[in-house]
Amino acid sequence: MNLEKQSGVNVLKLEIGRITIKDIQLGSETSVKDGVLCIDKEGLIAFLKQDERIKDILLDVARPGEKVRIIPVKDVIEPRVKVQGGINGFPGVTAKQAQCGEGKTHVLYGAAVVTIGDIVGFQEGVIDMWGEGAKWTPFSQTYNLTVDIKVKEGLQPHIHEETVRIAGLRAAEFVGLAGQDITPDEVLTFELGSIFEETAKYPELLKVVYAEMNITQGLLHDTYIYGVNQSSILPTLLHANEELDSAVISGNCVAACDKITTYQHQNNSVIYDLYAQHGKEINFLGVIMVPEHTTLAGKVRASDSTVKLAKMLGADAVIVSEEGYGNPDSDLLMICKKCEKSGIKTVLITDECAGRDGMSQPLADTAAEAVAVVSGGNVSHVVTLPPTDKVIGNKAAISVLAGGWEGSLLEDGSLMCELNAVIGATSEIGFHNVTCRLY
Repeated sequence: MNLEKQSGVNVLKLEIGRITIKDIQLGSETSVKDGVLCIDKEGLIAFLKQDERIKDILLDVARPGEKVRIIPVKDVIEPRVKVQGGINGFPGVTAKQAQCGEGKTHVLYGAAVVTIGDIVGFQEGVIDMWGEGAKWTPFSQTYNLTVDIKVKEGLQPHIHEETVRIAGLRAAEFVGLAGQDITPDEVLTFELGSIFEETAKYPELLKVVYAEMNITQGLLHDTYIYGVNQSSILPTLLHANEELDSAVISGNCVAACDKITTYQHQNNSVIYDLYAQHGKEINFLGVIMVPEHTTLAGKVRASDSTVKLAKMLGADAVIVSEEGYGNPDSDLLMICKKCEKSGIKTVLITDECAGRDGMSQPLADTAAEAVAVVSGGNVSHVVTLPPTDKVIGNKAAISVLAGGWEGSLLEDGSLMCELNAVIGATSEIGFHNVTCRLY
């Protein structure tokens, strides 16, 4: 057998066409006209209720600037449609298995599907579309289709969670079809060749890999890659385009402030920024998806495997982002220490659980090697969200949100809570509104 050396192989080229959405209306058809997304209300409800586990669906719309509060939020998903190459939907979850990261995808840019509803006792986050709360969440600036999901009685907790998660993804898939035949207002192109080709092209540039830690700690604390629960796999190398093309979805209900919603996976800020510097300041090698385990053995195994992959890729530096806080802080610093001891420079992206006055130790673990750290903010910072004209969901859920407590709902309708309770407030992938200032 004759083998010839080939070039230009293993390239994924993804074109994301953004269709700017300026409003959402519920109506009798699903379409986009002059920037207005119209959604067939009854059609979407009927589509979602094909899942016999769902008892009822309530749809509503929340727009930037409206005095509307959404609570308790489960996930946020960007509606999209694949128009060329690949397969529509979320491969391995709502669609058959297929490669993500190539072809053309149309995005309803500025629109979001927000799932809400009670799940097994504890809840998640809040989005305010105006005022003090709007400052803290990036999703106060999106036009939000809210999907309130009521399931049939008697479902086991893990089935309840799965039902709500899948319903949100299917709703985004249904809505995304509106962009199929629309000419995008803007097209973003993402393309990386093989690691060998890119290194040959940019031999003098620093080789950088992104290690993205994801919650994988059991019921309501999991992340899925192509439908596979990340808790069951070793750290995995992905082409950056795969995450941007819906290969990774959120399946967790952790503290709302720093969970990575599906929308944030689809628009990962770290990946966007690394792409922007690729070929200029750095050579971007790819993304290592790192599971966050609860056991010491799991943490050691995941950190060992992450550093091994970085070394095999020839990385000069690794950017490590965390999801959550507490015990995952140990995973973060294990990766840092092992990379640094291997001669690989690290930059860590995390947030702080530093107490309401900001004076407590910010992380649950420390390491002398952690000298380059980016903070997404203090999860314990207390805010008061003013009374609202309209609540979508259940305002009483604040008492069982991380960051809320019995008494958080004040007599005048205000909410007093920590940033813990606000979706995306201290994002550890930088998809939020907080910046650092040096005094």
